[in-house]
Amino acid sequence: MDQGQQISYGKNVTTGLHVVIEPDVTIGDDVTIGNHVVIKSGTQIGSGVQIGDLSVLGKGPASNKKMALKPVADLPPLLIGDDVKIGCGVVIYAGVALENDVLVGDMASIRERVTVGESSIIGRNVIVEPKTTIGKRVTVQTSSYITSDMIIEDDVFIGPCCSTANDKYMGRGNYHHQGPIIKQRARIGNNATLLPGITIGEEAIVGAGAVITKDVPSGQTYVGNPGRPIK
Repeated sequence: MDQGQQISYGKNVTTGLHVVIEPDVTIGDDVTIGNHVVIKSGTQIGSGVQIGDLSVLGKGPASNKKMALKPVADLPPLLIGDDVKIGCGVVIYAGVALENDVLVGDMASIRERVTVGESSIIGRNVIVEPKTTIGKRVTVQTSSYITSDMIIEDDVFIGPCCSTANDKYMGRGNYHHQGPIIKQRARIGNNATLLPGITIGEEAIVGAGAVITKDVPSGQTYVGNPGRPIK
């Protein structure tokens, strides 16, 4: 179901059953939209995009009295580049930009004010929180938690179930939040935990299950809890 002439369709757009497309949406050529998809007002979709069943694109954030960091009310529209593939049950908020050739796995959630660079992979059931920048050709594998206020540079690999944090005081006040910074070509193993404000250097390796409490220098490998260099 669409809501009239305010929607701009390209050529060869295919939609499934019970699709809701709100006004002021732009859809490029050769786009496939699955069943029960909701596309919120203002969303811009490039050409060659595939959208799986039951996904919601361009959702607005919500908050309650307890939240210390309130979401921004006036967000830019969701921007989806060319040849992006979005799985089933995905929720992507307004204020997100997915560059060309991004792959988003089933049941992933990408919050507002996030950029995902060209040819990156956001795996199945991954959560990406607000104000995070993900570079080009990054892989974030299944069920990883990418906190807000985080920077992930180009060609980074993050294994399944990685957990990151941005709040040293665990909700005790409205303090400065800073997630980890992961430099180019670093690799993070399965089930690793990265604590707030640390930097993982270029070409560094974090072993599976490691808990990283301090910066990891470029080119070094850290393992264990707390993380320590392999000598």
